[in-house]
Amino acid sequence: MDIKGRTVCVIGGWGLVGSAVCRKLMERTPKRIIVTSLKREEAEEAVSDLQKEYPHVGKDFFIPWWGNIFVRQEFKDTPREEILADEKKREVFMHDILGELNDAALKKTAVYQLLWKYKPEIVVDCVNSATVIAYQDIFQSSRDVLKQVRAMKAKKDNNLIETTERLLCTLYVPQIVRHVQIMYRSMIAAKTKIYVKIGTSGTGGMGFNIPYTHSEEKPSRVLLSKSSVAGAHTMLLFLMGRTPDGPITKEIKPTAAIAWKKIAYGEIKKRGKPVELFDCPPEKGFKITNMLPVKMAECGKPLGKKLKSVYIDTGENGIFSRGEFEAISMPGQMEYVTPEEIAESVVYEILGGNTGHDIINALDHATLEPTFRAGVLLESALKKMKQLEKKHGTESVAFEMLGPPRLSKLLYESYLLKRGFKDMLTVSKTAAKSLSKKLTDIITKDTELRARIISIGIPILMPDGKTLLRGKEIKIPPYRGENEFLVNPKSINLWAHDGWVDLRVKNMEVWKKRLNCIFDEVNSIPEAETSSRFMRNKEYWKNFKDIEPGKIVGWIFTVEELGERMKA
Repeated sequence: MDIKGRTVCVIGGWGLVGSAVCRKLMERTPKRIIVTSLKREEAEEAVSDLQKEYPHVGKDFFIPWWGNIFVRQEFKDTPREEILADEKKREVFMHDILGELNDAALKKTAVYQLLWKYKPEIVVDCVNSATVIAYQDIFQSSRDVLKQVRAMKAKKDNNLIETTERLLCTLYVPQIVRHVQIMYRSMIAAKTKIYVKIGTSGTGGMGFNIPYTHSEEKPSRVLLSKSSVAGAHTMLLFLMGRTPDGPITKEIKPTAAIAWKKIAYGEIKKRGKPVELFDCPPEKGFKITNMLPVKMAECGKPLGKKLKSVYIDTGENGIFSRGEFEAISMPGQMEYVTPEEIAESVVYEILGGNTGHDIINALDHATLEPTFRAGVLLESALKKMKQLEKKHGTESVAFEMLGPPRLSKLLYESYLLKRGFKDMLTVSKTAAKSLSKKLTDIITKDTELRARIISIGIPILMPDGKTLLRGKEIKIPPYRGENEFLVNPKSINLWAHDGWVDLRVKNMEVWKKRLNCIFDEVNSIPEAETSSRFMRNKEYWKNFKDIEPGKIVGWIFTVEELGERMKA
C-alpha cells in the first residue's frame, strides 16, 4: 500500500531498528508517525531526535507514546516486579493472561488504547517480543515453586501461594497467545491495513551449538525458550495473515546480530547502572574450601570508580567491547546485519514489494542473513574502536554483556597473553610454567586490569588452584536460588573452564595446544594456494605476529567448540 498520507505507528521506535524504520518511512511522506517505547524519556528522546532531523514536518508530526505493550493501560508504566510483588495487582495480571478476552478486558489493554486513539493504517512492531517473554525465565520460577513445595513438606515457613502465582504470571504460551489476540483485535478495531513484525530467531541464526548464553547450560533452556516463543509467535502471525478482514501481516526475521547505534568511550552500564570497580589483591584472595559462595557482600574492595572503556552500542542488545563485537561478528559466528537493511525490507514490503524476507509469506528461506554491507563496515567499526582505545589509553576487552562468561574469560586470558608476550609464536614457544608466572605477575601488579576483570563477575583463579580473586558476585557458578556450592577438584575445573580467568599451568598448556592447532590449520594450506577456498590463512592471522583476542576466541568457538553457524 502507499505510505504517503498514512498514519504509521512504530512500536519500539526508540530502538535501533525502530529508529531506522522511522527514517526510512520519511522517504515516503507519511501523514504522521507514532513513536513508542517502554519508557517516557526514550519515546520523547526519539521524537526530539526525529524533529531535529526533519524540522519541516511540524511539531505534531512525530508523536511520542510510552509504556509496556504487554499489560493493561493502568499497569503500562509499572515495573513488572512491582506488579508481581503486589497481591492485588498480581491477581489482576494473572486474570489478564489466563482469563477470557472479552470486549471489556480488551479495551483495558495498553495496545488497544494506543491503536484506538491514533488509528494507524500501518503498524510496524519492532519490539523483540520473544525476548521480553522468554527471559522472564520460567525455569527459575519453577525452581522457586519446587523449593517452596519442599519447604512445605518439611513444615518450614514458606510462601507457596506467592511463588505459585508468580509462576503462573511467567507462563510463556498464555502470554504470547494473549498478546497476539490483543494486537489482532485492537488492529481490527482501529482499521489497521498492514502489520509488519520485526521478529527473531532467538539465536541470531545459530543452532543448538550457539556459544553465547548468560551462565546457563549449553544450549541454554532460556535461550531455547526464546526461540520457541519466537516460533510460536511466527505461527500465530501466520494464522493472523490467513484471517479474513484482518490486516495484511508480514514478519521480517533477522538471523544475525543487529548493529550498530554508536561507537563511543564512556561508562559501561548494566541494566542502566554503571559497573562499579572492585579490587581483590592476591593477599585478600578467597581461600577455596569445601563451599563456594556466588555472592559475598564483604568480598571485593570498592575503588570508588566506574568501569569506563570504548564500546559499541547495539541498541536493545546492549553494549559490547571491541573483543566481544569482533568475536560475535567474525565469519562463522553470529555475524551481523545493519538496522538500515531491515528498515529497507520493511518499507519495501509495506509498499507491496517482495523482498523474499517475509517469513509469513514463505516460512522457509525468508530470514535476513548477515550482509555484504555489514562485512564491509566491520573493519571500519573495529578501526574506529581501536582509534578510541588509543586515544583514551584503554583496551576494550570484555564487559560480560554478551555471554557466556566463558567468552569474557577467554578474551581476558588471550589479552593477558598479548600483554605478556605480544605475539602467538612467542606464546607457543614459551614454557607453560613461564606463561603462568608472567600472567600472574601482570595480574598482581596491575590493579586497574584486575579490577576490570573481577568487577564484571569474572573471578581470577591463581596458580595454586585454591586462591580466587573475586568481587561481590561471580557469574560462574550461576546463581539460581542457591548461594553456596560444594567445592571439589572437578567443580573447580568446570567453573574455571566456564568463566574463571585461569592462571594455572595446566590452562597455559591448553593455550599452547590451541595456538599450535591454529598453526597446523594454516600450515596445511599449500604455499601456492591463492583461491577463495581458505579464509583463515597467514594474512588473516597477520603472520602470527600479533594476538587478536576477538579473532582467537571466535576461532575457539568455531573450531574447538564446534559452534559455527551452518548457513552463511
